[in-house]
Amino acid sequence: MSTADVPANGAEGSGRAETAGTARTAVASQKITWLTLALMTTSSVASLRASPTMAVYGLACVFLYLVPAIVFLLPTALVSAELASGWKGGVYNWVAQGLSKPLGFLAVWCQFAMTIFYYPSLLAYVASTISYVINPSLASNGVYTAIVIVVLYWTGVWVSSRGTNAVAGLASWGLIIGTLIPGALLVVLGVVFLGQGNPSAAPMTASHFLPEWTGIASLVLIVNNFLSYSGMEMNAVHVNKLRDPAKEFPKSMFLSMGMVLLIFILPALAISWVIPASQLSLTAGVMQAFDAFLQYFHIGWLVPIIAFGLCAASLGGMLTWLAGPSKGLLLISREEGYLPPFLQKLNGRGVQQNILVTQGIVTTVIALMYALIPDVSSVYWIFSVITTQVYLIMYLLMFLAAMQLRKKFPDHPRGYRAPMLKTICWVGFVSSALAMAIGFVPSSQFGGGSVWAYVGIIGGGLLLLGVVIPWAFLKARKPSWRQPGADAAQVEGGAA
Repeated sequence: MSTADVPANGAEGSGRAETAGTARTAVASQKITWLTLALMTTSSVASLRASPTMAVYGLACVFLYLVPAIVFLLPTALVSAELASGWKGGVYNWVAQGLSKPLGFLAVWCQFAMTIFYYPSLLAYVASTISYVINPSLASNGVYTAIVIVVLYWTGVWVSSRGTNAVAGLASWGLIIGTLIPGALLVVLGVVFLGQGNPSAAPMTASHFLPEWTGIASLVLIVNNFLSYSGMEMNAVHVNKLRDPAKEFPKSMFLSMGMVLLIFILPALAISWVIPASQLSLTAGVMQAFDAFLQYFHIGWLVPIIAFGLCAASLGGMLTWLAGPSKGLLLISREEGYLPPFLQKLNGRGVQQNILVTQGIVTTVIALMYALIPDVSSVYWIFSVITTQVYLIMYLLMFLAAMQLRKKFPDHPRGYRAPMLKTICWVGFVSSALAMAIGFVPSSQFGGGSVWAYVGIIGGGLLLLGVVIPWAFLKARKPSWRQPGADAAQVEGGAA
């Protein structure tokens, strides 16, 4: 997944600070080109973090990236474009209007809750990247990984609680220095490496384009790609800023899909050329490949610089995610009373500090699992799957809501109408449901562990985060928890 997708997802416009008066009017009236929107979408979705996950499949990663792009990425983009151009308020309002308010809360809760497991997996990747500067053997050290997760997360909470404006700049530059430049360099080094006659660690013949079938477990890694592609609905909120949405939005989405696929596929292939699948770490795979290439070309001094760029991109994304989903959950909860007053309180800078601290306590507990479970890659994979499972609940609700809104409000003004909406929605819904089902099957990489233990952990995480906790909030909800309009200016001002 990308590093900048959820903030705008969680709030869909309500989670970001807006200027007041004439400045707000001026921003709203600005138009953007379809090319600009394509670049925005690419920057919010593309990331190198997932590359090692697919590199284990070698050439078959192309197939495994294309399938979810067609059955999930494209439906998500087109459906969310219609919803965003017709209804403000993001996924909460879409689902609330199409289905019900409680389900709307469930949708926005899942956007927020998935970050509970996303932060540990993201910061585990950062920890493994940093280890290549300090001591590469630390990449598989669970205690080291846990310490880095805890320190970096609480540092992020401190930065976010101060309402710093540096967050946006760090996230923007992260795309360039942490994704585009390293990704291009990795591919160039790989091409030169093969061009000099070195054999590829993974077979690159046409017969290896399809994954080797060893049972359903051989396809489980495709589930992670659904999370990699998530966030397309974020940029759908800009559809009304296009001059001709009906024509320009599809062009923008197809171009961004092509760029995202290149950023995902080519680095994954480059990694597979130099690191055998049996030796590849799901957390440190990118740095493994860089280290191998740079040492081969006798430019190992670049390793710390590359590591810095990759870390900057991930940390910038984490800071943005801290501000976004929790801000959206806060604003909606104040309007409808979904969270107790303690979690609705703001600090002096208008930041939802109590939500961040509460989430941090849970994140710290989860981080300890890295210290207790010997195989860091296994923990990373489990957290990634739980993250995907919880997030997919939101997409299931979004696809259902889109069909209901077209049926209930066929004449409601929309800036963009998705073609064959019902078909697209069913494709997205069924593929998301199948992805959830496949997520309960252990990957072939972890066949040595207990299947039922794996299913129990994934199912328990999904049940707790996606059902039990939101149900408990809805059951405990009291009229006195509603604070419509309370400190609205302070909330918006604190999102800077």
